[in-house]
Amino acid sequence: MTRHLTLIGAGLAGGLLATLLAQRGWSVDVFERRGDPRVKGFIGGRSINLALAERGLHALRAAGADSAVLDKAVMMRGRMVHSTDGGQQLLRYGKDDSEVIWSVSRAELNMTLLDAAERAGARLHFDRRLDTVDFDALRATFVDDTTTQRTEHSFTALLGADGAGSALRTAMQQRENLGERIESLGHGYKELEIPPAPDGGFRIEANALHIWPRGHYMCIALPNDERTFTVTLFLPLSGDPSFETVRTGADARAFFERDFSDAVPLIPDLEADFEHNPVGQLSTLYLDRWHIDGRAVLLGDAAHAMVPFHGQGMNCAFEDCVALADHLERTPDLAQAFAAFEAERLPNARAIQAMALENYLEMRARVDEQDFLLQRDLERELAQRHPTRFVPRYGMVTFRRLPYAVAFERGRLQRELLIEATKGRASLDGIDRAWLDAEVERRLPPLPVEG
Repeated sequence: MTRHLTLIGAGLAGGLLATLLAQRGWSVDVFERRGDPRVKGFIGGRSINLALAERGLHALRAAGADSAVLDKAVMMRGRMVHSTDGGQQLLRYGKDDSEVIWSVSRAELNMTLLDAAERAGARLHFDRRLDTVDFDALRATFVDDTTTQRTEHSFTALLGADGAGSALRTAMQQRENLGERIESLGHGYKELEIPPAPDGGFRIEANALHIWPRGHYMCIALPNDERTFTVTLFLPLSGDPSFETVRTGADARAFFERDFSDAVPLIPDLEADFEHNPVGQLSTLYLDRWHIDGRAVLLGDAAHAMVPFHGQGMNCAFEDCVALADHLERTPDLAQAFAAFEAERLPNARAIQAMALENYLEMRARVDEQDFLLQRDLERELAQRHPTRFVPRYGMVTFRRLPYAVAFERGRLQRELLIEATKGRASLDGIDRAWLDAEVERRLPPLPVEG
């Protein structure tokens, strides 16, 4: 009997999951509402640059696509913090260049994964929007919005990798209550661009994620392999300043000259970019259930869309793909496999969603505060003295594959200890290291060694 699965969505998660399943002998059909980006050009939704970390790299290695992706990626060693006086400070992500993240283009990554899926034997169907699902008859109807042609497709199970606005999730919700809740952050984003320097190189430090933290809002800039930077302004949707008060290109220039003055010369098309590019929305999607018995399951943004401030949305989705492929390999019963996948991944998705929200506050308001920098210095010291017990939370999330829920809980314990040890201090002088070492050993059991 042929093992057949139908994927909805040929974005990043859909392309990777199709590859992993086809490599394991599944017959895979993938339906995508947009045209083939390799033919029509990439027409994306969100285009915030993606930060590829170890979890995502591990998944790409499993699909044999890591080297093709890294060939066009730009290494980022840490956060380059731009203060209001024009000063800059690099805060490393890890201990050295063995612990870095990679800036990748969403469009190029998507096309690489589509090629990999086809090579593995998956069948890709473009311009096919999911319209209706009959879960009893196991039939789905797709519409080509360019011609209005309708296509019927019989399925064994539907796998929803169709993003935050998932059509499959909508169909599943009509069948059973998934407990959907969407919480808006109350902030939006707008993209701008730093072009290459006149000599064709980067205008600012290439191997860093640049941050202009300004309390309730911020700018970031991520490098691209064509020597540009994608700049993203994150701003409240209401209040002052907000996207209500900064509306026109002229408003944007005045705002930037006041709050991001060192960035203004880097963005020659500031007014045009601001007026041309839409305001993106930032929300968190929570579901209590991701599957309907053995007939349908959701993954990635379709199951747990998150704000982008930990750079883990794609990495988490890729980890979902590996986990789901593994559960399907281990458990022939689809309902059991989907339930086991949900039980493993849902608590971890909740943990990274919470950490992503926390990271926004850290990035926009904390990275240049004295107490934060003091705690960070102590964190690095403890990480050197207790490498198997005290691993900075960012490192657990970004450079390891520990379950997110474990990183979240250990991070909470570590933060309590750092606050306790540095309270009322202006430096690390005089801290009782013997007490601190004993507390690390008492509160933090050794972490497992990853294979």
